[in-house]
Amino acid sequence: MKLAKTYNYLKRDLDYIESALNEVIKADHPVLREASSHLLKAGGKRIRPVFVLLGGQFGHYDIERMNIVATSLELIHMASLVHDDVIDDAEIRRGEMTIKEQYDNRVAMYTGDYLLARSLESITTLNEKQAHQTLAKTIVEVCIGEIEQIKDKYVWDQSMRTYLRRIKRKTALLIATSCKLGAIVAGVNNTDANRLFKYGYYIGMSYQIIDDILDFTSSEKELGKPAGNDLLQGNVTLPVLYAMKYPSFNSLIKSTFNKAEPVTKEQMNRLIMSLKQTDAIERSYHVSNLYLTKALRTLDKLPDNRAKQSLNGIATYIGKRRS
Repeated sequence: MKLAKTYNYLKRDLDYIESALNEVIKADHPVLREASSHLLKAGGKRIRPVFVLLGGQFGHYDIERMNIVATSLELIHMASLVHDDVIDDAEIRRGEMTIKEQYDNRVAMYTGDYLLARSLESITTLNEKQAHQTLAKTIVEVCIGEIEQIKDKYVWDQSMRTYLRRIKRKTALLIATSCKLGAIVAGVNNTDANRLFKYGYYIGMSYQIIDDILDFTSSEKELGKPAGNDLLQGNVTLPVLYAMKYPSFNSLIKSTFNKAEPVTKEQMNRLIMSLKQTDAIERSYHVSNLYLTKALRTLDKLPDNRAKQSLNGIATYIGKRRS
């Protein structure tokens, strides 16, 4: 099952949002304009706009208002990707050269800042104080998450709590906010809007955990970047945390990264093989499934409609995702 099939009735509205994104990123400065357009053309699932639209389906759905929220949230996501690529010194994203690689770190950082500014500019066209406050708080948390990601790099003996807090800020909050803001702008009551937020949070946590698993189980072609790239950049993910409990892997990872020379592809392959010989992948999928179960339980409390069926389908898709 393809993910888009679960919400194909929203295709026209998603196309409208895509056109709006193309307009909103246009900058007077040619470098900013080129860099932003390059990122947008690289594609993506646009899952955050999808969650905005689905959240709005529980209330008075107005595509013009939904569009403003959806573009604002996607711009924040795009900005975080640009900043992440600088932090990780990443050369490739989705099979394409990153902005920082095509230009340099300074251009990339200013491009990310520009996208954040355009996001805030877009949302202020809505006369909805709660939406402004919610988005602003989310941006603050995303920025804290970026700082925490830098601080936690190559810290092998960190706790699971640290990891979960980091992916909450990195991924889950933006998805949760997408669900809630769509609902707020559509006039959904606070109880259901908060339920949608919880659903989005649980889905986001599960989604990121599976992304972290796929970093070890998928090929470079499927990932659009080298396998094990997160580990190579010093990002300690859930599979690594579980594998660290095995003395052989613990020793291997510390000896591999405890050298002045760059880690080679052969060394990375050895680490990936060593991780796969533990139960780290299986245990990580178990945690992902726990979050999915919570998401579905939260969803049960929402009114029955087509959007609820789509949200259920998305959860099912994420649970079966292996690439």
